[in-house]
Formats: sequence, C-alpha cells, structure tokens
Amino acid sequence: MADLRKDYVLDKFVVVPEASQAAVEKPEGSKCPYCPGNESMTEPALLALVVQDGMLQRLSDSEDSVIEDWSVRVFQSKNPVVTTTTATSYSEKPLYSEPAYGYHQTVVASPDHKQTFSQMSVEQWGNVLVVIQDRVRWLYTQKSVTYVSIYVNSGAGAGAQMAHPHLHIVTFSSIPPIIELEAEGSHRFMNENGNCPACNIIGVESSGPRQILATDSFLSFCPWAPTYPYEFWIFPKRHITSFSKITQKEINDLALILRATLGGMSKALKDVPFNLVFHLSPEKKNSRQLHWHIEVYPQLNTWSGLERGFGVFVNNIRPEKSAEILGSASRKELAGLVGIV
Repeated sequence: MADLRKDYVLDKFVVVPEASQAAVEKPEGSKCPYCPGNESMTEPALLALVVQDGMLQRLSDSEDSVIEDWSVRVFQSKNPVVTTTTATSYSEKPLYSEPAYGYHQTVVASPDHKQTFSQMSVEQWGNVLVVIQDRVRWLYTQKSVTYVSIYVNSGAGAGAQMAHPHLHIVTFSSIPPIIELEAEGSHRFMNENGNCPACNIIGVESSGPRQILATDSFLSFCPWAPTYPYEFWIFPKRHITSFSKITQKEINDLALILRATLGGMSKALKDVPFNLVFHLSPEKKNSRQLHWHIEVYPQLNTWSGLERGFGVFVNNIRPEKSAEILGSASRKELAGLVGIV
C-alpha cells in the first residue's frame, strides 16, 4: 500500500508508492482492455449497466459469467492510487503519513472506443451519471470513506493513459485540501451573509457576460477568476449539497448541459485535452457542506514558475471572452441536440 504523506507545514498531501511497488506501465499491444470483448483484461465488473427494452439493468460479473452488451462498466483499477489492502504504516509530525487507504474504481463511459465525451449522446451521458450516483451512494456506506472524488482525464495532455473514454472514482479517508478550503469558505460566507455563496454566484452569473449556457436545472459559466483559459463551471440552480439526491429529471438535464458545453468546447478549441472534476460535499455527518458542482479545465498552457512556485495564475484570455466563444459554440450544440435548426 502507498503512503499518503503530508507536507511539513502546509495542508498538502502526496501519495507516495511503497518502496517495493513497481512503476506503473502503460498497457502494451493493440487491444484496448476497455473495449467490449476484452473484459478479461480488467478486473471483474462491479457494476455493468445494461440497457434492455428501454430499461436500465444493474448487473455485475460473476466467477462463471461476464456481462456483455453493457452501456457503462465499472471495475477496480489495476493501477490504483489508493487500495483497501491492510497496512499500518503511520508516522507523526513533523513527518506525518498514513496508509493511502481507499477505493479506486474505473468507469468506462461508453463501449465505443472512438467516442469522446464531447461526442457521446445525451442518453449515454445520462447512463454515466446514473452509474456515478450509484457508486457514490455505495462508497459512502463503506468503512473509512470520508470523501469520494470523481474526475475525467481526457487526452494525453490532461493525464489520460487510455484513449477509451473513462472516468476515475477515488475515495479518501480524509477530505482533500481543495474541498476542505471550499467547504470552509462556504461555511464562513453563510455565517457572515446568511446565504449560500454558490447560490449568490448563480444569481450574479445568470444572464451575465460570463454565462455560457443555462438549462431548466443547471447554469454553466466561466468563473470570474479562472485558473485555466476557457475554464468553466456547471452548477445546479437549486441549492443542493448532495449529488446522491438529485432527481432523474436533473440527471437528464445535467447530461444535456454536459454534452452541449463539452461539444461546444471541443469544436471551439479543436478537441482540446481537458480535466473534468466533480466537487461534491463530504456526505458523512458533521462535515462542512458545499453546493456541489462540476469544474472543467481545458489544458492549453504549460504553467510557469509563477504558477507552480507562488500560486499566482496568469490567464491569457478574459473569462468574458471565453464565455462568448464557448457560449456561441455550446448554443449551436444544444440546438442540434434538441432538434432546433
């Protein structure tokens, strides 16, 4: 099991492999382990979503059979960041570390190897979100799971090791620093102002110069102070802290705005590599809560010493201009998706 080491002073954590752990190697050969027919190349499916007669079935592999004709497939990662292997390698200050305990699951988002997140149908996106919601609910029932992180690396420039569209779900026994800061900031804002900061942001950004797209339930916009060029966020309009509790109607609406904005970004920025992350509330009792949302980080620039060494980010395009470009492309995508010529 790897170690989760804390910085000498800062609340910054690093996963460090154990001394005997071999370096992760990229899969070799022409076969993609995520493609249908190659299921034996991965761990058994913990969940295989199958669409049959318009109904969704949640199935799993057994010792005797492998689920075929799946729409979305989930299994334990073969190169996990964290594991549930028993370990007791703790150390205290100033050299604090704890076992990197947790679950690392891979979600194959489509059976089609060549289909990107910006090309997937709205229906397929909906299936992916149903699976994510299922996994989040289950993982939060497990021992020592304090936080469930969900993210996409799309393209080699964004850290993807496999071209086949997939997501990662990684759990931690403590709350990641960025989420902790965001939750603490939200809690402080609510105490000082009496309302949720995200709800306040939604009011400010709705129909403003940084809005990209709005649907019945969600708003997409470029943030006021973006870390990345063309960065954008997607927020549910209603105040809700638990992704596990969003309705099927909201899942369908989220699938629509994700497909439209990612499709618009792909066309406007020529299939740019990107990271997509879910910022969810910790769902354990007594945790600070936040208005959950999604953030998308196009990877266009390489950071300099200013960003890496001092945390001061230089953006080469104003978010208002980013929103204008992404909004135009995303509205065209949306029109095509809903059949408006």
